[in-house]
Amino acid sequence: MKLTTLMALMVPLFTFALRNAAATPPVQDDVEMVAVPAGEFIIGSDDPEADENEKPAAKVFVEHFSIDKFEVTNTRYLRCIEAGPCTRPPNRGYDDPTKANLPVTIVSWQQALTYCRWVGKRLPTEAEWEKAARGTDGRRYPWGNDFEAERANAGYTPGRITAVGSYAKGASPYGAMDMSGNVWEWTSSLYKPYPYDPRDGREDLNARGSRVERGGSWYHPPWHVRTTRRTAIGHVYRRINDLGFRCAK
Repeated sequence: MKLTTLMALMVPLFTFALRNAAATPPVQDDVEMVAVPAGEFIIGSDDPEADENEKPAAKVFVEHFSIDKFEVTNTRYLRCIEAGPCTRPPNRGYDDPTKANLPVTIVSWQQALTYCRWVGKRLPTEAEWEKAARGTDGRRYPWGNDFEAERANAGYTPGRITAVGSYAKGASPYGAMDMSGNVWEWTSSLYKPYPYDPRDGREDLNARGSRVERGGSWYHPPWHVRTTRRTAIGHVYRRINDLGFRCAK
């Protein structure tokens, strides 16, 4: 089957999945969330060593929102599968009792969006994610400007994904955990260059294009798990073994 034909088939299915998820009444979600107050913060970095796609840094106003304290776990995602709205990821770890509190991974952007809608939430925008991770003082990491190994699962130590909340000292200014390392996290935003502007179409959920991932993962070096580092691994259907998500509202 030609690629153009395949994509033509996938787009209607993708649109149907989004509409179906939106139409499903949300379930009661008991996940702890942290509140992020409205106000300006610095998005991006002008550090000479920062990646070019992090520049220029700019002040952005973000409305009040809340974000999950932890990444969505295998156990919670399994509940959505059993209830019907969510589809199974290709990895079998999601239903392994010994991996219940690990963040669910190998989920596409659409799968993440479907789950968040199932619990009456949404994916965070790129700006929301960064503010939740670094606060308003422009810090490099959730806890400050210097990397400290005991605060994040990064640098290939211990060499695997860990249970959510394993690094209690790594909390962000608002109390969000694991926003540096462990697994990458999907955001709702399209990958576009800075300066960040929410009015330029990057927050259009129906637009085609790569979506932003944030946070880095367990095997990335410290510089790659900074709060400002951003990437777009691939299109919304792609699944990566160190990519998960958390929800916001």
